[in-house]
Amino acid sequence: SPVPGLLPGETVVKEGKASIWFPSANEVFYNPVQEFNRDLTCAVLTEFARETLSLRGARVVVPGEKERVVVCLSDEKNGTKGEEASVPQEEEERKEACLRTASVGERCEEGLRVLEGLAASGLRSIRFALEVPGLKSVTANDCSAKAVALIARNTQHNGVSHLVQASQRDASMVMYEARGRNERYDVIDLDPYGSPSPFLDAAVQAVSEGGLLCVTCTDMAVMAGNNGETCYSKYGSVSIKSKYCHEMALRIILHSLDERANVYQRYVEPLLSVSVDFYIRVFVRVRTGQAKVKNSASKQALVYNCVGCGAFHLQRMGKSMCQGKHMKYSAATGPPVGVSCEHCGQRHQLGGPIWAEPIHNMEFVQKVLAAVSGNPSRFGTSKRIEGILSMITEELEDVPLYSTLDHLSSTLHCNTPSMLLFRSALLHAGYRVSLSHACKNAVKTDAPAGVLWDIMRCWVSSVSLARSHLISVLRCSLQACFDIRADANPQSRKRHLTRFQENPQANWGPKARAKAGGGISTELEERRKQFQGKRKCQISDSSQLKSFPCKKFRKGTCTYGEKCCYSHTPEKSPSPGDAAEG
Repeated sequence: SPVPGLLPGETVVKEGKASIWFPSANEVFYNPVQEFNRDLTCAVLTEFARETLSLRGARVVVPGEKERVVVCLSDEKNGTKGEEASVPQEEEERKEACLRTASVGERCEEGLRVLEGLAASGLRSIRFALEVPGLKSVTANDCSAKAVALIARNTQHNGVSHLVQASQRDASMVMYEARGRNERYDVIDLDPYGSPSPFLDAAVQAVSEGGLLCVTCTDMAVMAGNNGETCYSKYGSVSIKSKYCHEMALRIILHSLDERANVYQRYVEPLLSVSVDFYIRVFVRVRTGQAKVKNSASKQALVYNCVGCGAFHLQRMGKSMCQGKHMKYSAATGPPVGVSCEHCGQRHQLGGPIWAEPIHNMEFVQKVLAAVSGNPSRFGTSKRIEGILSMITEELEDVPLYSTLDHLSSTLHCNTPSMLLFRSALLHAGYRVSLSHACKNAVKTDAPAGVLWDIMRCWVSSVSLARSHLISVLRCSLQACFDIRADANPQSRKRHLTRFQENPQANWGPKARAKAGGGISTELEERRKQFQGKRKCQISDSSQLKSFPCKKFRKGTCTYGEKCCYSHTPEKSPSPGDAAEG
């Protein structure tokens, strides 16, 4: 039976508590794979509202939430050895009982003012209104007239017109006009198609003091090192094509946010930074303070990356020292490396600057993790959220970037040791080590690069493999022990949490940009098929190239004549009879 209010060519999309009318034609952008992004944002926004409203004399009530638990996955913390510890918060409960309550779907006068700058169908804003308590208003803005009309209809359809207002304006202008101290938004969410760089300057000004700024970047080809010069023009940092590129992308966007905030005597405090699927997502607080801004230079660092073995070194941009009650700031000293790599003799690449401080607030991450694990039915992707946040709580906070075990092995042309063996060897050597949520085979450790290569040399010697050039250059100064340690296996791995999921569907990556006239663009699909199977039938003899037409001959620009290795045979044009038969 037809759905009342549903126009021809529209379908119903259900996600979380929201039900969206969505056009089948590609007139308004929507990507179902980013449900994890929206679920995580709702979880983070709920905890931010809980903290903020408690200071304003109100408390939030989340449906399905029972007694709060503190989840700690680190073996060293609280002696829990990785098990969940339920800690009753009686004093906090007594305090909360005296506060006004803020429920889901109700307008709260002390609540948060939220802006979604690029709302498209309005799904995210409507989910905020239906799933996040403690909101005063949600502005769903988009520059597309069709998108705004759809937002207005979906808002009325979901019964949240008292919370969500549709707005058709340029996102930057909306934020620039909200720079006044009393007009700023408590939360600004930017999830553009591609790069958010055009909106960052306005965003760091329009968010309130201590407010939450949520930013998504889907231009990973630029941020992961394929176009370092383009990355510099957008984010003020040169990206490097390296194994740690996904974490470096997170640190590049944090650097860009902090750099733009510094112009207005503001700075950022990262709460949570994740690299998942085909995009990165960061949640930061924005604060004001001239003295704190002076310390920003020492939070940024250049990266020296060896093109041979992949060893990397960080060079801080500034130096800060405490002298009594005052801080002294000076230029940093360096560089940290010589002309050539001490391990393989190759040259270094220079990347950055990047954010070199912690990219997560572990206390805040623990709160989000506790809320999601204690109420798993709230989100459709709760298992994945729990798995990724669990890995984040295990990451070494003070160790930027990471190495990968498969790259270490491929450099030496040897078999790859198991992660347990390699982690055990590092722990036996007296160093700390962790995994990274950004890469499956990551080794994040405070051990110098020389120690990693010493362990790999010992591994090669222990399995009697042929020695490579890197092994013969330097003698091994460390005798590694590969006896497996119990603490080498992280708790998220022991509990078999969903850390790295398989691709949810075919062609699940970034979707085609929405078109004003509708219709699905076939450009991406054609590009996928262009080189499909190119590695299956590799050409071993140059004479086989004669079976391929010469592109330059077809354009009339080939100068090789008969000596050209490609075919100059004109392509047969279809006859009128063939066209009639087709």
